[in-house]
Amino acid sequence: MKVLLVGNYEFDGSTSMRIWAAALDRELRQVGIDVQSIAPRPVLGRLKPSAHGIGKWLGYIDRFVLFPSALRAAAAGADIVHLCDQGGAMYAPMIHGKPVVATCHDMIAVRAARGELPELRSSRLGKFLQRWICFGLRSATRVSCVSRATLDDASRILKTSANLCVVLNGLNYPFQPLAPGEVDRRLAHLDGNRAPFVLHLGSNLAYKNREGVLRVFARASAGTNLRLLIAGEALDRNLARLARALEIEDRVVQVVTPDVATIEALYNRAVCLLFPSRYEGFGWPPIEAQACGCPVVASDIPPFAETLGQSAVLKPVEDEAGMADAVRMIVSDENFRGQLRQSGFENVRTRFQTARMIGEYVSLYREVTHKG
Repeated sequence: MKVLLVGNYEFDGSTSMRIWAAALDRELRQVGIDVQSIAPRPVLGRLKPSAHGIGKWLGYIDRFVLFPSALRAAAAGADIVHLCDQGGAMYAPMIHGKPVVATCHDMIAVRAARGELPELRSSRLGKFLQRWICFGLRSATRVSCVSRATLDDASRILKTSANLCVVLNGLNYPFQPLAPGEVDRRLAHLDGNRAPFVLHLGSNLAYKNREGVLRVFARASAGTNLRLLIAGEALDRNLARLARALEIEDRVVQVVTPDVATIEALYNRAVCLLFPSRYEGFGWPPIEAQACGCPVVASDIPPFAETLGQSAVLKPVEDEAGMADAVRMIVSDENFRGQLRQSGFENVRTRFQTARMIGEYVSLYREVTHKG
């Protein structure tokens, strides 16, 4: 069986999607699948590499004018085409005579374009692109949603579930517990890395709720030596201002765009992961943290209720006092901390192994190509 994986444009800002596509390529090859990967190649976009302004428009030419002919040529030699991100779903109608699988990681941008998420605004062009994406998802042979919650969103918005299925994500990287000395080595560049800290990993996008992270930490850390380690995108001015107003600025440590080895060490060292997102399609950090033995405190949004269940502390997004109480309990109660650690390990072991995800995709490929 020959599978063509279609990845994302280099300058579209979707690092996590490129990591996922690369992991899919690697793991499919390991089980003997003949894989070719292709993605829109920056041509004009190299003149102004950016996901914004002029660079964004040059990227659109690369993606939607120049790339389709290369995609059709590559698809001619494949048995099946797999669009690795719903953001590329508009390519589905351009591929003729081959089954197309599209993975839908979330419907957040589509919901924003429909005016369903007041925290997120969508431009006129953005609304057009999301309608185009929905048209492409309806055209795909199968749309594999990464959670039941995402499938429910897709079914409601697309007004069909005929071509939808669920393939829960597996880990993109073999996150695991590390020896204390290895954690020390990886985090040696961070000042005071042995001091206890609460970890948050993410970006400043409104739905990631970093304001809530700061407020919960301020409540939870009062009278303690806890620190808050923010990994990922640096806090913007509004968030930095909030940290000052909450009088926690001196206890917030930022690790900007850490590599995966550092992230793994942070999961191993953290008291807990605090992840109060308002919306997600799946949410990798809580599962990654659990694989490393890090307890999780998160919002009780549908994807987390599905993927984490009783293995983490889940509270309504608005219940910041409840999240803060949970963080304090994890810090002070060794038995409770140990229970969360073990339930997290079990959750990952039984549900989120990469081999399980790959097996389900191979079965899906065989189903739609009729190749045993």
